[in-house]
Amino acid sequence: MRKRATLAVAATLLGALAAAPTAHASPVDGPYGQGLDHCTATDTGALTCHFDVAPGTYDVSVTLGGEERGSTAVAGETRRALLAETVTGAGQRVARSFTVDVRDPEGEPTGPAGSPGLDLVIGGGAPSVTALRVTPARAARRLLLVGDSTVCDQPGDPYSGWGQMLPVHLKRGIAVANHADSGESTVSFLANPALFDRVEAAIRPGDPVLIQLAHNDKQTDAATYRANLTTLVERVRARGGEPVLVTPVVRRWFSPDGTLNNGTALLVNGLGVDHPAEIRALAAGLGTPLIDLTALTKRRVEALGPEASKALYLTTEKRDNTHTSVRGATEYAALVAAELRALGIVPDRLLR
Repeated sequence: MRKRATLAVAATLLGALAAAPTAHASPVDGPYGQGLDHCTATDTGALTCHFDVAPGTYDVSVTLGGEERGSTAVAGETRRALLAETVTGAGQRVARSFTVDVRDPEGEPTGPAGSPGLDLVIGGGAPSVTALRVTPARAARRLLLVGDSTVCDQPGDPYSGWGQMLPVHLKRGIAVANHADSGESTVSFLANPALFDRVEAAIRPGDPVLIQLAHNDKQTDAATYRANLTTLVERVRARGGEPVLVTPVVRRWFSPDGTLNNGTALLVNGLGVDHPAEIRALAAGLGTPLIDLTALTKRRVEALGPEASKALYLTTEKRDNTHTSVRGATEYAALVAAELRALGIVPDRLLR
């Protein structure tokens, strides 16, 4: 029951972020402090907050709680989940902080520009906040994401990418910079200057770069696919970043025996290219960390079975067995976060 309630709140909060009008903007208060005067209340009790800041990384510190019991979560920018639902008792105060990436455009690289500056929504089951502060975090690490629509910051309900839900697993000091873009393949991500060229320019030494591209490589032959992934890895390394290859999330297509089929579901394209197998082999050959998200999501979907697994995807809402719901993106982000910890890609001190 608690998980269902949390997911419902997440969906409501992300929806509020997409639909809420921009709160009144104020210049940065010196020396970098801002408060709740940057926020306006909505009819639902959530606060929408706007800060006139330039693109960059920013630490956000909030003090949650109040005289009454509260249950508060924070989302930001293009429907990103930034702070998971936090319960506070009557009279209790809890300090939380996280780091957020502010870009232009703020969501998908080829999507709408969004609003300039930093937008936050403080919501949840019973929003309660007594202080808010935003400060520059120029030295913060970034976790950059290269991917497709299953990863990206989806602009509209009911869609959600796992990269959109990943920030809730990170503490202050590291921000998710989600450069994933709908419809992209290894071919197009390299060809479009708005995509990998921008990622490459943003990489700083030590930044992990997670690469999940396969869903749209339907007509990419094996040799080209391997060459493109190798190019991405080598260019990340040339900038001092740490490339991490990620196998794609499965599609929800079952065989009669209750397992996912070996073609569409497990990302074997029309040319017979087994994308997850190619990625696994390439990771071993190039010596890059591997997050086998195909294996992890396959295990989860098959454990739920044909009926219950619909809730992870948009099967009911859109007859879509590829794109994830808020619940699916939330669960898949947790799988990625666990692998970031297990593989030592992000240090424990920066993970929740």
